[in-house]
Amino acid sequence: MEWKDIVAALSVVLNGLPQGLLALSLGFASVPTALAFLVGAAGNAMTGSVAVVSYQAETIAVAGTMGKNMRDRISMVFLGGAIMTVIGLFGLLEKIVDFIGPVITNGMMAGVGIMLAKVSWDMARNNMSVGITSMASGLLTYFITKDLVYTITISVILSSLVSNILKQDTAIKPLENDRFKLQKLSFASHIWRGAMAMVCLNIGANIAFGQINGKIANTDVNIDTLTIISSVADMASALFGGAPVEAIISATSGAPNPVASGVLMMILMAAILIAGLLPKIGRYIPSESIAGFLFVLGAIVTAPGNAMAALTAEDPSSTLVGGMTMVVTAISDPFFGMLAGLVMRALISVFGM
Repeated sequence: MEWKDIVAALSVVLNGLPQGLLALSLGFASVPTALAFLVGAAGNAMTGSVAVVSYQAETIAVAGTMGKNMRDRISMVFLGGAIMTVIGLFGLLEKIVDFIGPVITNGMMAGVGIMLAKVSWDMARNNMSVGITSMASGLLTYFITKDLVYTITISVILSSLVSNILKQDTAIKPLENDRFKLQKLSFASHIWRGAMAMVCLNIGANIAFGQINGKIANTDVNIDTLTIISSVADMASALFGGAPVEAIISATSGAPNPVASGVLMMILMAAILIAGLLPKIGRYIPSESIAGFLFVLGAIVTAPGNAMAALTAEDPSSTLVGGMTMVVTAISDPFFGMLAGLVMRALISVFGM
């Protein structure tokens, strides 16, 4: 393992801390979530997958808003994880990738890039001093180094320093009773609805994020393997009141040894959570500190190349299919973008151009 692998792992840990605080604010326990990271580390070590799992704001927000209380939320996470595990075990996501083809896949990834750029700008506007520092330093670092590891490290550190110099404090407060405790689950009708919403979100996210990590690491990512690892991690976490963890676009994929760097990241995050350090450390790292990394990743690394691949394929219909997929993904999520692309492809095959 090289020093750059360690730097990448530490950078992604810094990236995950603000979103971990978001999970705390919605009632998810941080200590039990360590189980999810340990499952992810073990899974990646055994399979050689470069796609890591960590806190993902979108999934946390869906579970937090659709669940009326803590029991509802963890039940949705557990049930959604169980459904996704079955999908992964039967190899259905890889079949979906083969079915939708490269035009829709590239359109989804380009749409995710636009989505990330918009999220980063919204973050920066919420806290201009921290956000602009993160974006400026992130852009400058990437143009100088062409390296995502340095980009996230420098932008997060500099923007966090600005936040602390200005004596800003996070508005997210930690959970009082944060410990391992077996939870009672509910399987009411509204739980199934919330679980299916999470399944739909994660189908698109696993395909898009898995592919993006694979491109960054110049290797193939088995989407079904990623799905099984992240879903089992969700189930282990939720069973004790922990938060969901999902596939993320990770700087560890750009490290010299992406598998080792990713495993190290998840072990470090698990150690932080078990020690109860998340609320203490996260207080000094505002969520806006990742705006620069997200903007570079979305607007420079992800969107342009994938948009070109989606819009300029040999098939004459690729412009319409890829464009529809990209736009709908950007304004909603990857799953609905995928559906929009499939519908457009079907309409073209029936009615022509």
